[in-house]
Order: sequence, then structure tokens, then C-alpha cells
Amino acid sequence: MSDNKAVGKDGGRYVVAQNRRARHEYHIDDVLTAGIVLVGTEVKSLRAGKATMVAAYAKVENGEIWLHKMHISPHLEGNRSNVPPIRSRKLLLKRAQIDRLQGLTQLKGLALVPLTIVFERGFAKLELAIARGKKLYDKRESIKERDVEREARREVFGRG
Repeated sequence: MSDNKAVGKDGGRYVVAQNRRARHEYHIDDVLTAGIVLVGTEVKSLRAGKATMVAAYAKVENGEIWLHKMHISPHLEGNRSNVPPIRSRKLLLKRAQIDRLQGLTQLKGLALVPLTIVFERGFAKLELAIARGKKLYDKRESIKERDVEREARREVFGRG
């Protein structure tokens, strides 16, 4: 998970928002990076870190991928150019990737879950995961593993 750290202008990558719940709710199979079609005031809000994607999901519709229920707060200094905070936004991927995702979601029943929004070289990008939903016992197992790892770290560093 060290690759999700915010990097300054020199590194060219800056993490704006993360969907932390996604890794708890889903088994992540593969991760793609997609561009997002945004309006100018939305970009300004993203740069200020005013985005949440707790309920967000992506869906293939008519040969295009759309991101639904992602909340980007209206820009404070924007006027009538502000758009509704929750709306569908188009994702930019290559045709072969879209066709592959459509096949995976329809035939195998996998979900397209947004993980993070980052700025790379000045462009807003979305890391989109191809994921399989976890069962309740899988979630319990993940929590148990995390607690064991935390306890081991405490003993190693002498904080317990």
C-alpha cells in the first residue's frame, strides 16, 4: 500500500481521495487507471480534496464506462458554472479495456469499484478495481489478520 502515498509536484502523483471501504468489502483482482471527464469547477474542488466515493461504483453502459454516485463538493468560488455534486461522470479507457471489463462484469459477475482519485502530471485519474464481493466470514478473517499484524508490530516496536 505504499504506492498510494501522496507525492509532491516532483513525483507527479498526488492522492486526492480514497475508497478505504472497498478493500474491506471486496477482493481486488486487478486495478486499472482511467481518466475522468470533469468540469472546471470540479477539478478545482478535487485539488482542494473535496471528494468522497464511499457509495461510488462504475458501470458499463452502451459501450462506455460511467462512474455513479461519486460526490465532488461544489467549488466555493464557483457560480452558475457549478454542477450537481452527485452526478454520473464518464471514464476514459481504451476500447479493448472497455470490452474486457464488459465481459468480466456480465459473465463472471465481478464489480467495478473505484479505489482512489489521483492527479498524475496535472490530470485527474481514477484507479478502478475489478473486484469480487467478500462474504461475511471473509471480512471477519481480514479483521482478524489485521489485528494480529497490529499486535506483532506493537511487540516489535515496544509500544505494547
